[in-house]
Amino acid sequence: MNETQHYDAVIIGSGQGGNPLAKTFAAAGRKTAVIEREHVGGTCVNEGCTPTKTMIASARAAYIARRAAGYGVQTGPVSVDMSIVRRRKRDIVDKFRGGNEKGLENAENLDLIMGAARFTGTKELEVQLNGGGTLEISADQIFINAGARPGGVPVDGLGGVPSLDSTSVMELDEVPEHLIVLGGGYVGLEFAQMFRRFGSEVTIVQRGKQLLAREDADVAEAVADILREDGIEVLLKTEASSVEQDENGRIHLTVNAPDGERTVEGSHILVAIGRPPNTDLLNLGAAGIEADKRGFVKVNERLETNVEGIYALGDVKGGPAFTHISYDDFRVLKTNLLDGGEASIAERITPYTVFMDPQLGRVGLNETEAEEQGRAVKVAKMPMTSVARALEYDESRGMMKAVIDAESGEVLGCAILGMEGGEIMSMIHVAMLGKLHYTTLRDAPFAHPTLAESFNNLFAMVEE
Repeated sequence: MNETQHYDAVIIGSGQGGNPLAKTFAAAGRKTAVIEREHVGGTCVNEGCTPTKTMIASARAAYIARRAAGYGVQTGPVSVDMSIVRRRKRDIVDKFRGGNEKGLENAENLDLIMGAARFTGTKELEVQLNGGGTLEISADQIFINAGARPGGVPVDGLGGVPSLDSTSVMELDEVPEHLIVLGGGYVGLEFAQMFRRFGSEVTIVQRGKQLLAREDADVAEAVADILREDGIEVLLKTEASSVEQDENGRIHLTVNAPDGERTVEGSHILVAIGRPPNTDLLNLGAAGIEADKRGFVKVNERLETNVEGIYALGDVKGGPAFTHISYDDFRVLKTNLLDGGEASIAERITPYTVFMDPQLGRVGLNETEAEEQGRAVKVAKMPMTSVARALEYDESRGMMKAVIDAESGEVLGCAILGMEGGEIMSMIHVAMLGKLHYTTLRDAPFAHPTLAESFNNLFAMVEE
């Protein structure tokens, strides 16, 4: 029998919330362990933000090169070497991952344990070590930061054809001839446009009536228009029913579309629908930890589970699956457990950016959500063709939209689909945090010619 090792705190998973939490607990003198099943850094560093945005940068370089003549710059034929794109991506991921590993390994009072953890009791864990053998661990406090993984879809025949997910698609060493993307969410759209710019034909198959189901219909329509302008086929209200591969390796996807059944033919198929949590690997029942029907750990406003001393943070608890939310979860736990504060996630404003091009930056409530809450609102809306900086850079696709509380005049949220949309959204986010009246943005003398000065015109659209 292995002797049980006891810790003050154990973090399951080394994601972007778990890592700083572990180092902070260790720095506070707590004996701490991080258990990591696969690779340090979590989804963001290894399979999400870092590699995808690195590849998006390569795709944008190809896009700009093809448009160079419109700026008066002459270039030759543009081609993409996916092996170099992949190598660049891998190098940056390795650098970021290595930095995370060193940060954990060099921290005092902190053990990094590589292996798969599962509960054997309320605050007891068994770790199947990657190097072989098992380790028994107990802890006063346990923090579940196990993350999520790409999900599948119930399409007949999908298990019998070679399909890609958001991780494996980044390991391709050649540009697909025709990429079929199942799913019209954030992940699907980023990869669809990326591979279109690399040179693929691309078809998006979306079951819902619009892309990006969480967005207002007018914003989603503007996104679809941009993708179609880029040469991407967008199929809405279309459900995949079966898929097969012929003797030549071609993939044939049968779909039910509004105009009837049809077949979409391609060389590769990417499944970009949903990310189930990794809780099925944890044996939560042994600890009595409650999860919802999809497997996400249930937490309260302080990120506590139903079991005292056990918490969950990041994607594994459900809700917005963004790195900055995971990191904010760390701040909430640090404030409450180490600093004696009373932090909560209840009133948290959630910003995010879809890194298509142009970007879609979003924060707070959209118009639909505000109306569902019964709020009286005013809406400011303006096309990017009204933004001087965007015209000067020939990047005028998209729109700006802000939702304003009719009584207080405070901005409730915005959607910025346009050049550097994430950065512009962040300025409005700051205004929201400061509870500024929208007229402050309307009347401020922003520098010219900047994207920020578009606020003058955007908020002038509000009827007094």
